[in-house]
Amino acid sequence: MDANEILDYCLAKKAVTESFPFDNETLVLKVDTKMFLLMGLERQPLSINVKTDPEWSAELREQYPQITGAYHMNKTHWNSVAVDGLKRDLILKLIDHSYDLVFKSLTKKVQNTINNF
Repeated sequence: MDANEILDYCLAKKAVTESFPFDNETLVLKVDTKMFLLMGLERQPLSINVKTDPEWSAELREQYPQITGAYHMNKTHWNSVAVDGLKRDLILKLIDHSYDLVFKSLTKKVQNTINNF
């Protein structure tokens, strides 16, 4: 997958916004006000950071050398994923999982607003 495919996939989800709060190269995608994906647009090979359940993070890191603890982030909850060499289905599953984790952390009121949008 390339950066445009990942961006399009994420923006198709409810209440997702994009911004560059850190610099001009790191695209941040949020659901409501909380980050669920970061993507270094200038990095080669393409890499994304996604939030992951800690137990699944450990499994992923053991199974895939492309998945490591995210730099400058809580490595218990965030993974850096080098996209090259990973199957599209796994990348989409990681994005969905990250979005869902963050969505579930929102207040019920915000969740209901998003679901009814």
